[in-house]
Amino acid sequence: MSFHAPFADTERLIRSANQAHEMNMMFGHLGGRDLIAVACRSFGDRLTLVSSFGAEAAVLLSLAAEVDRNIAVTFIDTGRLFGETLRYRETLIERLGLTSVTSVRPDPVQVKQVDGDMLQFRRDPGLCCYIRKVEPLQRALRPYDAWLTGRKRYQGGARGHMPTIEAADGRLKFNPLADWTRDDIEAHFKRHDLPHHPLEADGFLSIGCMPCTDRVAPGEDPRAGRWRDQDKTECGIHTI
Repeated sequence: MSFHAPFADTERLIRSANQAHEMNMMFGHLGGRDLIAVACRSFGDRLTLVSSFGAEAAVLLSLAAEVDRNIAVTFIDTGRLFGETLRYRETLIERLGLTSVTSVRPDPVQVKQVDGDMLQFRRDPGLCCYIRKVEPLQRALRPYDAWLTGRKRYQGGARGHMPTIEAADGRLKFNPLADWTRDDIEAHFKRHDLPHHPLEADGFLSIGCMPCTDRVAPGEDPRAGRWRDQDKTECGIHTI
């Protein structure tokens, strides 16, 4: 059994690519709260912030809350998350005063068919990510023309070259933290007295689903604990 992501029509792909190029020319030098404000002004209720409520998520969420606490926030509850992540989500919602956080879940029929024994992450982690994260997000994004992500270039790999504003499947994707460093992230936590994800204290520096998240040793890349010992660095939501 296989599942395939739907593709945006060619006209929409071309239109979004042109729009991303134009917006990068005008606003690509911006970041943080300033870029979020541009995205909000440009797209209004056709914009959502997609958050994992992971290790560094509080930074993007707090910046967005400064611009508009009513911004639509999309959270994918894969069914395999740490309980600490779900509780941290509630902590941040209350702390930041976010009013529009939507949890999206995988299709239970697909999960039963593909991952009835909860071991698909071993057999085919890409398929597991698809049914639990990628397909639910595709559904969640249908009402939106643009979205905000928390990716940073310092996270390495292909992310080191990602644009500030990009086109993805017919939508615009804003990366307000693209230029931020780990020091910038930590400084923001301290300056705004933001709570850290509780698992950070146990060595989890990049936090996803339980089966595919491991502790990170001192000096290791923060994302080294994701899909450890596998030829996989992205869940499929982002290609970079």
